Amino acid sequence: MKPFAYLKVESEAAGIDVAAKRSTARFIAGGTGLVDLMRLGVEEPDQLVDVNALPWSQIETTPAGLRIGALVRNTELAYHPLVVSGYPALSQALLSGASPQVRNMASTGGNLLQRTRCAYFRDVGVSQCNKRAPGSGCAALDGYTRMHAILGGSTSCIAAHPSDMCVALVALEAAVHTRGPRGSRVIPIADFHTLPDAHPEVENVLQPGELVTHIVLPRSSFAARSVYVKARDRASFAFALASAAVALDTDGQVIRQARVALGGVGTKPWRSREAEQVLAGQPLSRSAFEQAGAAAVAAARPRPDNGFKVKLAARVLIRALERAGALA
Repeated sequence: MKPFAYLKVESEAAGIDVAAKRSTARFIAGGTGLVDLMRLGVEEPDQLVDVNALPWSQIETTPAGLRIGALVRNTELAYHPLVVSGYPALSQALLSGASPQVRNMASTGGNLLQRTRCAYFRDVGVSQCNKRAPGSGCAALDGYTRMHAILGGSTSCIAAHPSDMCVALVALEAAVHTRGPRGSRVIPIADFHTLPDAHPEVENVLQPGELVTHIVLPRSSFAARSVYVKARDRASFAFALASAAVALDTDGQVIRQARVALGGVGTKPWRSREAEQVLAGQPLSRSAFEQAGAAAVAAARPRPDNGFKVKLAARVLIRALERAGALA
């Protein structure tokens, strides 16, 4: 591991100032993702800025909705009564990820910034990785692609986004609040992560020195009727082959509106507006759910090893819709 300087800050301003001045500085909270990448030599920051002393560890209700501090640990968030009852898809997504030990350390902000598990990205012995070395190429395009994305890929990168939490946040239309050298921002979660396109090394819209301070889950007519379903190779500590978070607003028989997000299949947490449009105004029925599943993967571009994800993603979405429909 490359040597680095360590600084624990007591104020937002101090952390922002250090990180803005040093382009290779990284903020650290739980460290479950960053330290792992540092050990592999993928991340080589010369400065770690520890933000654990900042006052961002609360979960509280506000007029805008549920406010979740960036330092709230995944375990606390998953089991919080307001999350379990009001935003169940988020609780289910968090509990489907990693292990209890990791969830006890992992922070909300860190999960939001989680990087891909692409084997080529994580192996510094592979020279072709546009995320690590922009312009070097993408070894995955002609490599083994079972875990890679079928939606949102480009000729530069097809790495799948790994977070379960973020998929649920997309379906729940969360807002990400940040603070940086240019002041504060509110970023819709669907706009927070970026597609690879020509710059796969850019994974989100944060600017140098900008910190995630908290996330707000808005009050909605569908949040309490939300579900997360995940298909994976084993029952624990496995990343999604395909997952779906759905939230439904119904009158008990007809879907007024729906929110649909997919995981494990996109280069970012994938909101399917196509599936949402299919579901609006439809009865709670297997036929409507199947149409939504087909619409969600209509634009898929699978590689030789991950073609199975097209059907799997559709079926996972159908299962999630059936479970959410049963809550109506």
